[in-house]
Parts: sequence; structure tokens; C-alpha cells
Amino acid sequence: MKYEGPSFTIKELKVEDRPREKLNLVGKDLLGVDELLAILIHSGIPNKSALQMANELLNSIGGNLSALGRFSLHDFMKFKGMGKAKATMLVAAMELGRRRMSYEASQAVQVIQSSKDAYRLFHPHLFDLNHEEFWVMHLNRASSLLKMQRLSMGGVAGTSVDLKLLFKSALDTISSSLIIAHNHPSGQLKPSKADRELTQRIVEAGKMLDIQILDHLIITAQGYFSFADEGCL
Repeated sequence: MKYEGPSFTIKELKVEDRPREKLNLVGKDLLGVDELLAILIHSGIPNKSALQMANELLNSIGGNLSALGRFSLHDFMKFKGMGKAKATMLVAAMELGRRRMSYEASQAVQVIQSSKDAYRLFHPHLFDLNHEEFWVMHLNRASSLLKMQRLSMGGVAGTSVDLKLLFKSALDTISSSLIIAHNHPSGQLKPSKADRELTQRIVEAGKMLDIQILDHLIITAQGYFSFADEGCL
């Protein structure tokens, strides 16, 4: 999708066509993505309106909002006129959207009955990261969620987890079982040899402590891989 930027400034638009005024007049549902983004950018620079800046951002990623959600302060500030204040506003907006997704998932899923339930809870935290992270979900005997926790952060190609910290957390929470997850920023759903070896080590350590590892999920923007569903545990 390509967003064609306007050749005029917001001041030259009819009042009803200006993003902020338009939202007040007709409501948020009738605004385009570029107009919503322009409201967050707030103001333009000489010879370039906020709406034009919004279109420039969107065109740079082909209108892919998932890619926009992965932008850091530095990524936003690469664009002319995008200072730290504007970039901070946009990063905060992206994070707020992510947290809304996480909240809605936590309200909808009370008991973890399948890999899909676990994926819905892990997804908002992991799907659009540029680096790998390792998370754990602590469950009680009824498979209700006790706690979700990020255990480690890594680079683009991998992350590691300290088994001592993983099981200390499980013992502190008095968890009966765990579901672990990490993301693949590359979008590759197939587990690597290292992923399989780490999973086996965690499963074996859990057996010694009578803590069952119910599943290990690999999360990407496109979907997930479940070790349990594929018979890999």
C-alpha cells in the first residue's frame, strides 16, 4: 500500500479536512492511518506538514503498521523534522497499543487450555521485537496464570536463559507448571538445533523439581510454533 502525500500544508486544507479538526467533526473511524499518525506528530516543519511527514513514514515501510510498531526512537529520528519529542510521542503510542493488546488478552484468557491460549498472552510482548527475548508463564495446578515474566533479552539472532533463574522464579511463585516462549525476529517458525537442545535441558531440569514444562512456543509476527503440538517435548 502506498500513501500519496499531499502537496499542500494543513493550514491550506479546509478545516473539515485537517486531521485534528476532522477527528473532532466526524470521529476517529473516518480518519486514515496517515491522518491519525499526523495527529501524533502534531506539527510539521517549514514546507512539510505533519500529514506529509506521516505519509513519508508510512511510505518508507509500505504501510506496514507492524513494522512501524518496531520503530525505536532512533528509527523515527532518521526522518527530517522528527526530533526527540515527536519520536518519543510515537514510541509511546506504539507501546500503548501493545499494552492494550496484552490487557485484552489477559482478560480473555483466564485458564491456559491450549497452545493458542498461551500464544494470545505471549503475542503482544514478542511479535514485533527486533531482538530475541525469552519469557516464561507460571501456572498453578488448575492451569491458571500466576505470573508472566521476561527472563532474558538477546540480539537479532539469539538469546539465552539461565536455568537457575528460570527455576528459582518457578519455586518462588510455587508454580506447578511452566510454558516458555521466545521470538524469532527473522520470522522463521522452525526451531533451531539450539532451540531444541535448550528445550530438552529445561524439560529434564523440570522433572527433577516436579515442575512440568507444558510447552515451548516460538513467536513471530506471522504466527507461532508449539513444541507440544508438534510432539517435540
